[in-house]
Amino acid sequence: MEILRLPAVRHAACQLPPLRPSLSIWDYNSPAWAGRFLDEWCRRTMRSRIEPFKKIARSLRQHQEFILNYFHAQKLISSGVVEGLNNKAKVAMRKSYGFRTFRVLELALYHSLGRLAEPELTHDFF
Repeated sequence: MEILRLPAVRHAACQLPPLRPSLSIWDYNSPAWAGRFLDEWCRRTMRSRIEPFKKIARSLRQHQEFILNYFHAQKLISSGVVEGLNNKAKVAMRKSYGFRTFRVLELALYHSLGRLAEPELTHDFF
């Protein structure tokens, strides 16, 4: 009985270990170990021939200092509050489309972000 031999697979996806599930940098507590892990993950990814993964690795390398700041702060600081305020500001600016001056837009932002009381009347009608 002859053994059936399959041709060697040369597809890039078949030669690459699963990279996405292995990016578990958030399990580390030390900035040094997280940095080593990130360097090694980026090195393995850059050796692959899958361009979308390589693009992610380049982006991670470019922002590595900022990513590791999360570990220097001992995981106590989250940017969720800032992202929420940015979203509220964008919504207020979208609602205020058509205001003629920046001052009115500024007031709308103060009212939406600071939860200030709105004035009774914004215009004098005769």
